[in-house]
Amino acid sequence: MKAPWKFLKYLPLAQRVLARGRLPVVLLAVARKRSAKGGLIKGLREDLSLLQALCVAWWRGEYRAISKPALVAVVAGLLYFLSPLDAIPDWIPGLGFVDDLAVLAWVMRKWADELQAFRTWKERQPADVLAEIDRLPTPGEPMADDVGGA
Repeated sequence: MKAPWKFLKYLPLAQRVLARGRLPVVLLAVARKRSAKGGLIKGLREDLSLLQALCVAWWRGEYRAISKPALVAVVAGLLYFLSPLDAIPDWIPGLGFVDDLAVLAWVMRKWADELQAFRTWKERQPADVLAEIDRLPTPGEPMADDVGGA
């Protein structure tokens, strides 16, 4: 399954975000953009929620059972969503999120097994862990060690 053409340039950026501990900044920006765009397609909103939850759980050390390539692709998909000047600029009414939806759909299909494993893990978590995953990390919050999860 071939990656969307404009998406590939976001993979090295995603690797740098992870290596430099900048994931909380990305997650906060995604949350801001998602809430500002109340009319997002339901599927896009759900995909963004799942990918954000996965990143938060990974950051906090609650869930580490994801491969590095899958995590990089998830972060790259979120970065693509944030970019206003991607294949179809976000300011074009009615079309601006079509490419974002396509990229996120590709990430969801390509890494479906790993994302389903995360969904299954998430469904089995107690309320306190789910509350932690729902709370976005602050920009200065350090990444947890592997002690908390998988």
